[in-house]
Amino acid sequence: MCGIVGYVGPRPSTDILISGLARLEYRGYDSAGIAVIAGDGVLSSRKRAGKLQVLRDDLAAHPLADGTTGIGHTRWATHGGPTDANAHPHLADDDKLAVIHNGIIENFAALKADLLADGYAFRSETDTEVAAVLLGREYAASGDLVAAFRSVVARLEGAFTLLAMHQDHPGLVVGARRNSPLVIGLGEGENFLGSDVAAFVEHTRSALAIGQDEIVAIRPDAVEVTDFAGSAVEVEPFEVVWDASAAEKGGWPSFMAKEVSEEPEAVANTVRGRVRDGIVAVPELEGLDEVLGEVSRVIIIACGTAAYAGMTGAYAFEQWTRVPVTVELAHEFRYRDPVIGPDTLVISISQSGETMDTLMAVKYARERGAKTLSICNTQGATIPRESDAIVYTHAGPEVAVASTKAFVAQITALYLAALHIARVRGSLTDAEITAHVAELEAVPAGIARVLETEQAHIEQFASWMADTRSVLFLGRHVGYPIALEGALKLKEISYIHAEGFAAGELKHGPIALIEPGQPVFVIVPSPRASAELHRKVVSNIQEIRARGARVIAVAEEGDVAVLPFADEVLRIPLAGPFFEPLLAVVPLHIFAMGLATAKGLDVDQPRNLAKSVTVE
Repeated sequence: MCGIVGYVGPRPSTDILISGLARLEYRGYDSAGIAVIAGDGVLSSRKRAGKLQVLRDDLAAHPLADGTTGIGHTRWATHGGPTDANAHPHLADDDKLAVIHNGIIENFAALKADLLADGYAFRSETDTEVAAVLLGREYAASGDLVAAFRSVVARLEGAFTLLAMHQDHPGLVVGARRNSPLVIGLGEGENFLGSDVAAFVEHTRSALAIGQDEIVAIRPDAVEVTDFAGSAVEVEPFEVVWDASAAEKGGWPSFMAKEVSEEPEAVANTVRGRVRDGIVAVPELEGLDEVLGEVSRVIIIACGTAAYAGMTGAYAFEQWTRVPVTVELAHEFRYRDPVIGPDTLVISISQSGETMDTLMAVKYARERGAKTLSICNTQGATIPRESDAIVYTHAGPEVAVASTKAFVAQITALYLAALHIARVRGSLTDAEITAHVAELEAVPAGIARVLETEQAHIEQFASWMADTRSVLFLGRHVGYPIALEGALKLKEISYIHAEGFAAGELKHGPIALIEPGQPVFVIVPSPRASAELHRKVVSNIQEIRARGARVIAVAEEGDVAVLPFADEVLRIPLAGPFFEPLLAVVPLHIFAMGLATAKGLDVDQPRNLAKSVTVE
């Protein structure tokens, strides 16, 4: 949620701020604004409710006097509705000070009461303006922006990233973070701040990640990082492994369409460098091999799509490692006081690495002595830094809010971790690992084949279903989380009722939903892997078809048993039982995108959703 950009340097700041905010639109927002310190030393700002284009149009009609210091923000409403007044930046100290903020200041009410008692007035309903007014009061007393900023952030409670600048100090932007992301972009004679590297990757690929409870001051020729107490902090730079073109549509009608097309590459890139002579060896895990060999329990924590990736991976993880595996929603995990300890491995999954619920669950696990492993797609993110080990997915930037390529990359990373641990524990032979690796390495070609042979067909019947009001999804075994994922994608971007069920649950209630014409997707397992499981799913199809359902089966090539009972059959290439989900989910991603497109909806920025959920 919320996009943040800061800039100091020789170039016109307005252009840099607006282009940075445009690259952060995927995070979800409802208003946008910028503030700049012009060449004459005067701070000016502009902010508007609505999409970034509203602000662009306003600036085109009434340009700000440009300068070389600025901050920009896209807001996701928390305190106060999406109005011009509540948009950021917020001004204080006679409009000479500008502040932007991502997160929630939990003690803002008490701080506001104190400021009101001192005679200060407010122009918005936000918690952010409280921080701005408080900073203005502190600065007026000291004249030192960095010291005043340090004093203010020490008084704030909650999760926040704050950026501030003052017209008395052109060429200086200060920032701070607690439980909310902030990264630095290092340029030549210029420096940047952003809520993620997309904010500045078109200008520099050299970056620093700010740690918990740290403050940064950027100037054109200097970057200073301290903790909240003022002590200097050493920060290791990292190189962003993708360039700005990777976060552009490149001719595709939407980012989601582009990212679905990149699913084969996401899997291949996640595998690359982690297989040696047919044996999985994940370099990031090798330092933990002794610990991994003693683990007696694995808990996978995640939210949304990442949780379904965890559920999918858990089937193989448990079978290959012979360690009990459970999957839990991160936002429920720590509130039930789970029994964990040094022999527990907690695996977190988060595309952004900033998901607040997941971050809090990771911290909880570490405090209780568990070992933590992060599966993440974003360099420099907070969750990896809070974990004992990291397995990065190399899916590249995912801009569309609805996750697609990151989902298949997360499952791939889980499989690699499981095979690595199975090798360390000796629960699989080298020959068994090699066979699984061969299956995994065949997945990218299999996904590419699905895209080539089925996409046009799926998009066509999705367009015919544009007026559909409800779709159900059924699956068994590894097909069950794929059914959940298919339903979630449809809910996210087409705004219709969709539910995923374990097929065996049909008779326990959900079959009451079946009526004539009800569309039902069924993930059909391979008859080669388990004839019994296959027969049961075919029986489920017969049950719902007898009650008038319209059945769309996702089945492997050559499976003729489903033909008499399915209205549509979407074919996937042959694959082992644990690798079928990576193929079967692709038609569901295409269908959700096709249906939403047919309804004329924005598949990249669905209503009410943000790409990265950075508040609890």
